[in-house]
Amino acid sequence: MFDQKIFSDRLKLLRAGRKISSQVLAEAVGVSRPAISQFENAANYPHVNTLCALADYFNVSVDYLLGRTDNPDVNQ
Repeated sequence: MFDQKIFSDRLKLLRAGRKISSQVLAEAVGVSRPAISQFENAANYPHVNTLCALADYFNVSVDYLLGRTDNPDVNQ
């Protein structure tokens, strides 16, 4: 099952680790800055295309973003 809290926490940590603004991330994955804020505050969740774009941007697996694994490596 999708755990929105895990997703929001991991997204925040990944963005902070890269030291990028929510605006930069939003532009990179094709959503609005408020959408990133909503994802990070567990107020909304991304469409599957946006989820894939986030995983690609951070070079992590979708399963990692969703909390299905603690291993961020892609295809592991």
